[in-house]
Amino acid sequence: MDVLSRELRSLADTVALAEAVAPRLRPGGVLLLVGDLGAGKTTFTQALARAYGVARPVTSPTFTLANAYPLPGGGTLAHFDLYRLATPEGLYDLGLEEALEGGARVVIEWPERAARVLDAEAPRRLTLRLALAEDGTRLATLTEE
Repeated sequence: MDVLSRELRSLADTVALAEAVAPRLRPGGVLLLVGDLGAGKTTFTQALARAYGVARPVTSPTFTLANAYPLPGGGTLAHFDLYRLATPEGLYDLGLEEALEGGARVVIEWPERAARVLDAEAPRRLTLRLALAEDGTRLATLTEE
């Protein structure tokens, strides 16, 4: 299991982490973002998209549950937010299988809401845990499974 830990004190630290993670998330790969509300999951996804060259605004798919961003040079960044997912099986309706089979780089916020489905569909994945400290800093821990 590969581990990378960083303290994030600023947006620049988050951007630097996203730039370090970007080469590790390959086409057809999954990055699970774990953390409480306000931990920085969407901010990290925005920085990751910029690291891949996405110029358009990246927004949280809290209400749509999924957004896709074409990547310069080909490929897609698929961003899923499962906070409002009604059932784990609903992830299939959102297009997870298609995204993985199509070689998208997949980022999933609130993956614990569909853990059983993800265990079956994405056995190899990266997990980024973001913990918010009382002083406003964040501790980011990346593991590769």
